[in-house]
Amino acid sequence: MSQWTARAAAVTALLVGSVAVPAAAAPDAGGGHCARMGALRVPGAGHQEVSCVGELTTAGTIASGHTDEADWAGLTPAGLATPSGVPGIQIDGWFPDDSAGNTNHGWNHDAQFVVRLPDRWNGGLVVAGSPGVREQYANDRAISDWVLSRGYAFAATDKGNTGAAFHRDGDRPGEAIAEWNERVTQLTRAARAVVAQRYHRPPARTLATGMSNGGYLVRWQLENHPELYDGGVDWEGNLWRAQGPNLLTFLPSALRSYPVYAAGGEGSERAHREMVAAGYPAGSEFLWAFHHQYYWDLTQRIYREELDPGFDGATEAGTPFCAPGTPACDADYVYGDRPREVADAVERIALTGRIGKPLITLHGTLDVLLPIGKDSDVYAGMVRDAGRAKLLRYYRIEGGTHVDSLYDAFPDRLRPLTPCHRSAFTALEDWTGNGRAPAPSRTVPLPRAGEGDGRDLLSRCSLGG
Repeated sequence: MSQWTARAAAVTALLVGSVAVPAAAAPDAGGGHCARMGALRVPGAGHQEVSCVGELTTAGTIASGHTDEADWAGLTPAGLATPSGVPGIQIDGWFPDDSAGNTNHGWNHDAQFVVRLPDRWNGGLVVAGSPGVREQYANDRAISDWVLSRGYAFAATDKGNTGAAFHRDGDRPGEAIAEWNERVTQLTRAARAVVAQRYHRPPARTLATGMSNGGYLVRWQLENHPELYDGGVDWEGNLWRAQGPNLLTFLPSALRSYPVYAAGGEGSERAHREMVAAGYPAGSEFLWAFHHQYYWDLTQRIYREELDPGFDGATEAGTPFCAPGTPACDADYVYGDRPREVADAVERIALTGRIGKPLITLHGTLDVLLPIGKDSDVYAGMVRDAGRAKLLRYYRIEGGTHVDSLYDAFPDRLRPLTPCHRSAFTALEDWTGNGRAPAPSRTVPLPRAGEGDGRDLLSRCSLGG
């Protein structure tokens, strides 16, 4: 992993105070379509390509080649509307790095980024890191499209390493994940500078947001670099905590117990109790088979390899779907029994709850990749214990799960979180721009048929009391 130098950090730093900006886009006073395109330079970038684009949302970027559908596949409901009518400038590029997992553009270079600058700018900037181990366009459908349509500039990063082998990056356990945080900080500083170049003034408001690992990055940034942001929206962020809970404390329970439960017969009731005790809520059973096949096993193995490579010796990322009792099987992994060095690795990326700017967290009650009781419920308690409760609003979304595409398979049992994220974002705008605090933290019930925003779950979600 290449650490960006203190000199580069100094060059890219552009820190300004926060003032209110309108939510609706207003004409840019600094010129017309793609004005000053040739003068734009991303500070610290090793390579950049600047394009004048007729449509910055996926309504146009799919056809123009300014996004990659594979990056965001499976993250949003099929029926999610796509806004359009956002011309402007797109900058694609990379920061110096020595890992090469990201193949976008044929660059074979990590630390790739995208910056989008709409012609009609509202004065704000939104920064996001990618969920999972996806690349820089992963937020295009869920976040970029919508904030661009509201007039924001948008910047996103691949976090510095990508793919299921992300753990190969770095020189010691935990370092690949630690780079994620550094890359978001780096991009935020650089994007603020580019915004000032394009519009002749720095952003009046900088907001961080992201889902899953992207939500973790929002939490970390507001804890460690609150001076860069006015606030953030955390969409089911991952919780890293040296003493637990964390992924490595609850995923092995699913790997051990789910196959016994699914097989039925003797032991299945006990296995079900073990699943519930591990954090997978009763009522979420219809989601377990999918997560066992696609998420639990792979997630446990690659993150365990990143933080505890010694568990399976020379084997890389364990044995897929191994049965308990198999040598070095991740189904038998017990985080609490591992050497102190493992907790030290987690501590390098750990959260504290000491946020320094307003944060809105939302999390689905039927999330069975990052169970709510082992994640955001705990993090909200950490924020309270750190004395920062006034800076947090936490909404537990009944019927929400980890990825919104599952709503298409179970529309009668789930609700998509994308509309709730948008409600949270507008609430954050009001909070940071006008000083009006959002509704108190609460559980948002799943509407019944014909009731309230239940009439159109794809476009509405009320977080109010």
